[in-house]
Amino acid sequence: MTNALDKFFTFLFYRKGLAIFLLLAPLLIWLGVVYLGSLFTLLIQSFFSIDSFSGVIKREFTLESYYDLFRQSTNWDIIIRTTTMAFTVTVVSAIIAFPIAYYMAMYAGPKLKPVLYLGVMLPLWSSYLVKVYSWKLIMAKEGILTWCLQELGLLHLLDVILSIPVIGGTSLSFSYIGMFLVFVYIWLPYMILPIQASLERIPKSLLEASSDLGGGPAQTFRKVVLPLAFPGVVAGSIFTFSLTLGDYIIPTIIGNSSYFIGMAVYTHQGTAGNIPLAAAFSMIPIIIMMVYLMIAKRLGAFDAL
Repeated sequence: MTNALDKFFTFLFYRKGLAIFLLLAPLLIWLGVVYLGSLFTLLIQSFFSIDSFSGVIKREFTLESYYDLFRQSTNWDIIIRTTTMAFTVTVVSAIIAFPIAYYMAMYAGPKLKPVLYLGVMLPLWSSYLVKVYSWKLIMAKEGILTWCLQELGLLHLLDVILSIPVIGGTSLSFSYIGMFLVFVYIWLPYMILPIQASLERIPKSLLEASSDLGGGPAQTFRKVVLPLAFPGVVAGSIFTFSLTLGDYIIPTIIGNSSYFIGMAVYTHQGTAGNIPLAAAFSMIPIIIMMVYLMIAKRLGAFDAL
């Protein structure tokens, strides 16, 4: 048995291509069958339709589901609302994450850096639902945030913010502002880590060369650090944008009754039983992310992952 194994590994040693293929085969099968196969099935389902009288799916090629999707203004509102929220969360997450990542990469010492890593990653170790429900309690009308603002005499400021049309509501837990805060909190680590990784790759010699050539701190940051760190920002945006785009739990628990794409897909598939329309709706974030990933690739984001 041992001799047979030795011969087998010797055979693979001289055939590197075959060895790599055998190592990657389980992953390729999983990716091809389970992941890509499910997406292909979803695409096929979107070209079916549902009989309005019997509710039975008609397995005939048609664009009726896409016609139903795009002819209703409410569906356009859902798409625009979701994309706007994803874009806003991504931009604000990048603004918050960059100083944190910059300090971790450029100034934190060997003792402090692991502590900062732990602080960034610690929220990822707790339950997603527990974090969302915790924020719902924190931002409730009787929550600790309202109490703190009342004690500080700033409750009127919260009332002014909540009175803003469209983004306001009866309380933070029933408003787009509250939903936005939870999204940023949940996905912020996914923005910090890629930016920090890209900043770590910047050779210190480039910063010293910029200083020797007369570049001040602001000019060095603008001309050297920011361009080299930008692929990390784009890489982090892939996570924050895509995760916000497809999430349906946070909009269900936090915020008002306005639908997002994930909620619409869940409703059409579950409550209404209209699987073709749900599949057509599911293709929207996939198409958006395909375009987004093409842009991100051109900006060098994959080099920072």
